Amino acid sequence: MPDADNPTPPQSTPPPGDLAALSDGIGRVVLGQPAVIEQVLVTLLCGGHALLEGVPGTAKTLTVRTVAALLSLKTRRIQFTPDLMPADIIGTNVFNLQTQVFELRAGPIFADFVIADEINRAPAKTQSALLEAMSEAHATIDGVRHQLSDAFTVFATQNPVEFEGTYPLPEAQQDRFLLKIRLDYPPAEAERAVLEAIHQGRPPAAVLAEGLTPVLDLAGLVTLRQQLGVIRVEPAVLDYALAIVRGTRNHPMLLLGAGPRGSMALLQTTKARALLRGHDYVSPDDVVAMVGPTLGHRVVLNAEAEVSGETTDAVLQRVLDQIDVPR
Repeated sequence: MPDADNPTPPQSTPPPGDLAALSDGIGRVVLGQPAVIEQVLVTLLCGGHALLEGVPGTAKTLTVRTVAALLSLKTRRIQFTPDLMPADIIGTNVFNLQTQVFELRAGPIFADFVIADEINRAPAKTQSALLEAMSEAHATIDGVRHQLSDAFTVFATQNPVEFEGTYPLPEAQQDRFLLKIRLDYPPAEAERAVLEAIHQGRPPAAVLAEGLTPVLDLAGLVTLRQQLGVIRVEPAVLDYALAIVRGTRNHPMLLLGAGPRGSMALLQTTKARALLRGHDYVSPDDVVAMVGPTLGHRVVLNAEAEVSGETTDAVLQRVLDQIDVPR
């Protein structure tokens, strides 16, 4: 965003080719969800974790599997179930009868890209096994700390908590996710395209089954992430983002506002969105667009707001309405 006292022409260039190829690859399989694809790319650029939420049948798992297929990274999938134990996720030490020593049998989190499918099917104790890994990129097993991959990324899926057989994610667990990406029903034209493809014997999932060519490896991902460092954030825009986060902490309809991790997440995600749109600066529009995905899962409605049928999106919009947009 150009400074009013020292104007400079805004720079706009196409997003890097790797990002465009990744976006196109996801779009070949996941139809009619451009906002979801953008938020997936934002998560990857920031090196964070994403929680994809939607009712059954909205292509949550298909989306994550497609992303994994397009990344040249070591991928592991965890299918969460009510009987899953923490050791099934992080691993355990096993006694080797031949060597007479305990050896680490590493769990599936020792990978670059981890798919945590239907994470809210497991109880809180098992969900919490991911807390240390997602926050600090290491796992402690029998008192010994084991470092995880430099590219360690978790993409989790869940159905809304009001469905039977699910467990709400603890607030601390949700706060570890950079974004909560909501998948709604696709628009009519996209859903018709899916039906047409199925009618012709080639559903979108068939593209994934046939194998997608990876378009991005770890080195390329690191290079893309480094480009966030050149994205400018004017002081007025930074203050705007901070005011939004702090505005959630004293809103009368919120029991819990977003913490400092939310401030950092909002800053990083707005820079990533600017990069995706070919800009070298963060605009207020970038901030507004990322408020819901970045802060929606970090705030908690109070009892009065829940009884009155309020939603976190509506309350966040009220917070936005109370803050002047920088020009």
